[in-house]
This record gives sequence, structure tokens and C-alpha cells, in this order.
Amino acid sequence: QVQLVESGGGLVQPGGSLRLSCAVSGIAFRAYSMDWYRQVPLKQRELVATISSGGITNYADSAKGRFIISRDNAKNMVYLQMNSLRPEDTAVYYCRTRGTIPPYWGQGTQVTVSS
Repeated sequence: QVQLVESGGGLVQPGGSLRLSCAVSGIAFRAYSMDWYRQVPLKQRELVATISSGGITNYADSAKGRFIISRDNAKNMVYLQMNSLRPEDTAVYYCRTRGTIPPYWGQGTQVTVSS
């Protein structure tokens, strides 16, 4: 059974930082790329960042220079370090497998950026 469990969300002031974590089980983690998405109500989920099995990263324009995606294959973990947070970063953040059929999603973790 494949499971993805996100953690690390919360309330943070503008300009602050958060580190999201995603624990993955049930797949050969090191073989797959991983994504972080986010979603706000009434909008489609937005791809924020991707990390390949080899550690190559890609970011949405909104995340470039502020967010860092990383992975620890020994721990089956993927992370999203978010810096210089803005109110518009407020969303539910999800991790997702890339390349599995079907893709698997976590349950999401809420990030709220507000003063």
C-alpha cells in the first residue's frame, strides 16, 4: 500500500519560512521523481517543484529563488523548504509521486501566510 504523509504546515508571518516534509512508503522511492503541488479553494492544483530520482530540480516561476525541494532516499523523504513566504503562498500543499501509475498523492498540509 502506497502512502504519502505530509507534515510541517502551519501559520507563518510574511517573510517567514517553513519546511514541509513528505514521508513516502510502499514504492521504490529512489526510482521516482517527486512533486510538490499546492491548491487554493476554487483553483486547480499548481505544480510548485519537482525533484528527479537523480536530484535534478525544477520550480514554478512563483517558487524560484524562494523554495528548495530536496530528498533523502535513505529515509524515503522529500522536503520543501519555503523562504520569504508571501500571503499568496497560502494553500494546501501536497506531495505526489511522478512516474507511478497511477500517481499517488498525500492528504495535504495547510500553509497559511498571514500577519
